[in-house]
Amino acid sequence: MLYPIRNEYRQYLDLSGFWNFQIDPENRGRSEMWHSGLDHPRPIAVPASWNGQFDDYRDFLGPAWYQTNFDLPWGWENKQVFIRCNSINYLADIWLNGQKLGNHEGGHLPFIFDLSEHIKSRNNNLIIRVDGQLASDRVPPGNITGSELDFFPSHSENFPQTQFDFFPYCGIHRPVILYIKPKEAFEDITVITGLEGDKGLVRVAVDPDHSQFRATLEGPEQTYTTRGEGEVRFTIPQPHLWGPESPYLYNLLVEMLSGEKVIDAYSLPVGIRTISVQGNQLLLNDKPIYLKGFGRHEDFPVSGRGFNPPVAIKDFSLMKWIGANSFRTSHYPYAEQVMSLADQRGFLVIDETPAVGLFFNTDGLDRRLALCKQYLRELILRDKNHPSVIAWSLANEPHSTRPEAKSFFQELYNLGVSLDATRPFTLVSCMGVAEESFKFLDFMFLNRYFGWYQESGQIERGSQFLSAELDLLYEKFQKPLILTEFGADAVPGQHALPPEMFSEEFQTVFIEAYIQVLRSKPYVIGEHIWNFADFKTSQGITRMGGYNFKGIFTRNRRPKLAAHRLRDIWTKESEEI
Repeated sequence: MLYPIRNEYRQYLDLSGFWNFQIDPENRGRSEMWHSGLDHPRPIAVPASWNGQFDDYRDFLGPAWYQTNFDLPWGWENKQVFIRCNSINYLADIWLNGQKLGNHEGGHLPFIFDLSEHIKSRNNNLIIRVDGQLASDRVPPGNITGSELDFFPSHSENFPQTQFDFFPYCGIHRPVILYIKPKEAFEDITVITGLEGDKGLVRVAVDPDHSQFRATLEGPEQTYTTRGEGEVRFTIPQPHLWGPESPYLYNLLVEMLSGEKVIDAYSLPVGIRTISVQGNQLLLNDKPIYLKGFGRHEDFPVSGRGFNPPVAIKDFSLMKWIGANSFRTSHYPYAEQVMSLADQRGFLVIDETPAVGLFFNTDGLDRRLALCKQYLRELILRDKNHPSVIAWSLANEPHSTRPEAKSFFQELYNLGVSLDATRPFTLVSCMGVAEESFKFLDFMFLNRYFGWYQESGQIERGSQFLSAELDLLYEKFQKPLILTEFGADAVPGQHALPPEMFSEEFQTVFIEAYIQVLRSKPYVIGEHIWNFADFKTSQGITRMGGYNFKGIFTRNRRPKLAAHRLRDIWTKESEEI
């Protein structure tokens, strides 16, 4: 799943821009052959969610149709041409020049089709049908009915009826890219790094695994070159290790050879580092590290969940300013460009699949498991070479009280380890000691809001509940723990003395109290506040204005009172908390 690049052997064309768009509320498009062209479209920006661009389509979840036309770039004639869709939520069907290419289920992860049989030199007509409607047999699920509502009582009256607490944006959310590569080309490259004493180890494996290739690793003082078939290894004396304080990236160039002739080439950055869970510690490069950071969302006014480069840059700058060193891709994989920024800026990332709000009624369980396996494969294949990715999260807040949940996640865990044995696996639980999957997962992630959703307004009492539960969890499972969500809604500009719920003061005191508890537990290895910034949700009586206000920053990235206090704590660790 190599991202398209430009060099002497490979080229790509980004189709981002203004497309045509037409909703299909009566689902007539297929029978009326809209795949040949749209009769009453309006312009739409791609990439972006349609929900934020049109006031009349805010709550419309599909189906809808996109259309664009393009000519082949000069020199692309008689080449094998591919299309890479990086994120379309949720179902996608694609046609080129009236011919069906295929379909894909699941947002947030890329998929590829070969266009070569149907492409023309000029005026190619590309049509994409997108269906983001919520359904109980999809992952994540929505529109739950009947007895299944017992698992989601807090979401049953939301509009739209999600089984997750963020807005169900729809559309083409990341760039659609055309690309060409040589007839004989690398399909995949896997880079695994390690340490042996004061030496760095870099293993490079390619697909096809019979390929003859040359690999060049460029460092600050020396360049290393070797060649082989299928796999090569480097040993680097006194390497520059990748980490939050010094995110050094080597440049790796891999060249496919036919004799002495280069017939394909691909380059990517490489960070030499190790990650492991040992005892009560998370070790980065064999040294303990404590995670400080956030759960986040891809969410911004107008663009919705669409990839927004200036916002990505701003968010990383704010996370550096506040002293964070990590974040979780809650509750779905983020754009690949964001992962590359994390590599460059030295952030540690918990990479999460889109499996939020899972339930385990036997009806449809096999289908949900198959989808989760698909997403896990696609995620690991996409992100395995990012040094920033230090762990995989299999799900967020599964309603895993049924006995089927443990075997469900055991299968996912076994699959994950078979795909990547270099990183730990976990899931983010809201079940506490009832989360039986913690018995085999590598460490524990927990979301808790005592003092907010329970014991509302009572921060001291909520902190006591938190402390007691953490000790019970550790006593039962004997594994290190990260509190992956905690926080309180703060309406921007709302103030109270003494602190009251929904005020900026309450949010600040709440977060300070939780951090005090976490820092008193030797088995706690990290704190991720919910949330980095305010974000859009479905409408409901617990979400004023259709927003979750737990952000430390407002939705347009202005700091609340808690942001300044948190910066004091995270950047001045010697200060008494």
